[in-house]
Amino acid sequence: MSLKKYLTSRVFFGQVLLAFAIIAVLGYLFMHWLTFTTDHGHEISVPDLRKLTEEQVEDKLDALDLDYELLDSVDYRDDFPKYSVVEQDPMPGTKVKVGRKVYIKINSSGFSSVRIPDLIEKTYREAVPTLKALGLEAGTITYVPNLGKDMVLEMRYKGRNVKAGDRVLKASKIDLVLGDGKESYQEEPVDSTAVPATETEAPNEQ
Repeated sequence: MSLKKYLTSRVFFGQVLLAFAIIAVLGYLFMHWLTFTTDHGHEISVPDLRKLTEEQVEDKLDALDLDYELLDSVDYRDDFPKYSVVEQDPMPGTKVKVGRKVYIKINSSGFSSVRIPDLIEKTYREAVPTLKALGLEAGTITYVPNLGKDMVLEMRYKGRNVKAGDRVLKASKIDLVLGDGKESYQEEPVDSTAVPATETEAPNEQ
């Protein structure tokens, strides 16, 4: 059979169709294998790990074929149990692939202590951000007569006076005594009952 007749024969076309079929099947199997090995389209919703201990986190993520890494501990927060998760990344509900690592931060065991800053003779507006920067809060405000309006005159903690450098726990409230700006200079009242000094009598004329 000549080449021209072979190329136009049913045998040739049958072989071509068979070759295409084999390629299509192999392509399908390859894509199926690739999808399986890369876990394409299979995603897991990240659970809420907040307020769980590290051991509970490990158990929960193992069941979902996820991993975790502890980044650090954070300053103590009293709205979370000690040594429990305070922050996580990715956030709860995020869709991730199997094996994805979730990063967590753990609550510390208690408040650390800080030194009280020197707020005396600073204004209230200056004192509040200074306290916040150290993790402290402004507590009860009391006004007393003083020329310096809203000027800090005293600092108190749990009813006792404190001074700059004293240590208190973070998140403590520092009560402030401020001037009301209403005190003004007044002359001392003249005692109307005082007897005026007598003038020196002139010598008698001779």
